[in-house]
Amino acid sequence: MKRLVIAGAALLLSTSALAEECANANTQMDLNTCTAQQYQAADKKLNQTYQDVIKRAAAPQRDLLKKAQQAWIVLRDADCTFAASGTEGGSIQPMIINQCMTEKTVEREAFLASLMQCEEGDLSCPLPPAN
Repeated sequence: MKRLVIAGAALLLSTSALAEECANANTQMDLNTCTAQQYQAADKKLNQTYQDVIKRAAAPQRDLLKKAQQAWIVLRDADCTFAASGTEGGSIQPMIINQCMTEKTVEREAFLASLMQCEEGDLSCPLPPAN
């Protein structure tokens, strides 16, 4: 439950941050560029958190996490392609895809980060507690 609250809070904060950061964009190209940069920043943070989780995971868990992450990437990409399908070929489509990718990436990063907060005795958390 604690992990869901953390993930939800991170998602709400990221959504408002998306709107604020691109508020000064004047053209669709500016918006597309801004949202692409936001996605790249979120992806970078996700990759760092993923590496931290991989380091803490036991050997058999690493393979499971890699499979889960690969499946999540396929789902994220498919969801965002679908979300932007109503704007197919339009100049706004990259922005819609970038926003979707950013939101889903921030959500996944928050989930992975919550795994790093496992407490002793929490059997719902697969990683060992931090030392």
